[in-house]
Amino acid sequence: MDKPAPPRALSKGRRAAGQPGSQSVVPRILLLMDTESYRAGDFLRAAQRLGLSVLAGTNQPHVTEALAPERTLAVDYADEEASLAAIAAAHARSPFSAIVALDDTGTALAARASTALKLPSNPQESVRSASNKLVFREIMQAAGLPGPTFRAASVDDDPARLAREVVFPCVLKPVFLNASRGVIRADDVPGFVRAFTRIKALLDDPGLRAKGGDAAGRVLIESYLPGVEVALEGSIADGELRVLAVLDKPDPLEGPYFEETLFITPSRHGQAVQRELARQGQAAVDALGLRQGPVHAEFRVHQGAVTLLELAPRSIGGNCARMLQFGAGQSLEEVILRQAVGHAEPPPPRERRAAGVMMIPIPAGGILRDHAGSARAAAVAGIEGVEISIPVGQPVVPLPEGRRYLGFIYAKGPTPAFVEQALRKAHACLSFDIRPE
Repeated sequence: MDKPAPPRALSKGRRAAGQPGSQSVVPRILLLMDTESYRAGDFLRAAQRLGLSVLAGTNQPHVTEALAPERTLAVDYADEEASLAAIAAAHARSPFSAIVALDDTGTALAARASTALKLPSNPQESVRSASNKLVFREIMQAAGLPGPTFRAASVDDDPARLAREVVFPCVLKPVFLNASRGVIRADDVPGFVRAFTRIKALLDDPGLRAKGGDAAGRVLIESYLPGVEVALEGSIADGELRVLAVLDKPDPLEGPYFEETLFITPSRHGQAVQRELARQGQAAVDALGLRQGPVHAEFRVHQGAVTLLELAPRSIGGNCARMLQFGAGQSLEEVILRQAVGHAEPPPPRERRAAGVMMIPIPAGGILRDHAGSARAAAVAGIEGVEISIPVGQPVVPLPEGRRYLGFIYAKGPTPAFVEQALRKAHACLSFDIRPE
């Protein structure tokens, strides 16, 4: 990793909550993270660069202590009442300026705790609605936004009967998971039954049942939308969506599983499409009632028509944010934390260079025995870094059950086409020895 830059304390903006006096008081933030979060190190380094005081909240404190010696707070995302009590006690000892969730796991708890402590936040109900794909779809339909036809089913329903009632092709998905986990396209009745049965088996995991609650017993069935996918990274300030980047996904995502690979910015779509992305994103923010913080949205674009797939009150997943820099080298995490502690000015524009990331595709499931070619991949012109994120000896699980990325490749260059070519060349240098368990 790069050595963190010396801290540059925030000299303006909101004081630490509950701390009277000079604006030189160092803002203190609670970072809520899951033990499997990719973002912990990047957020902690961003907080250090900004001179913030950090309390790291996680469901396994010893994991975070290894990453951040600042201090940790034990939270249990399956027991919000106990977690709220722990957060309130920590706030009473030394008040927070803000509570920031690194990813989906902590967004609901961050909103609820912020509301209870009278800190700036999104409404709790808005966050919960965005995280439930069925509720989100119902709200978007009520707001008049274009979307697929949809219906929900119980995991205990008869899939053969359901299959006779749908129009193919369709897409089945759990209502509360993310990163394409459990998302399967079905083109006929046998495919539907297989997909439904596979999702039911996935949701039978005790950990997912605890995480999802009632939502773990539901399956969302949507009509399949043709087209290419595009993502929007943004931030919300007083309910207004600010577009930070529009990211193309050049590889087709047609199923039966939907493994994301490439994100490249700036987008090569025309201004009319990009304006429609922003318009629908703002309409979704309004419909959900979101007020502030990061936002990541996914769209399908087909023959110029734009359809919003989902919108979440968090930033882009995995380590993909590392490709984004703003102004004179601000990371996306710095942009998020500056806003969280009260800096109201819009973030600087993204750097001029095109940028991209490849989430390295998983070629097979099994145990990762070895990998090769990282040095050759890193030597490709335009490549900024190559990272294999699953250690040798660990299991590799592809979609739709998998939840870990094999690794990431980062690139920058003069044009989106140059960046895409660099990422593909670098990926061709890599090889993986994955053997059945």
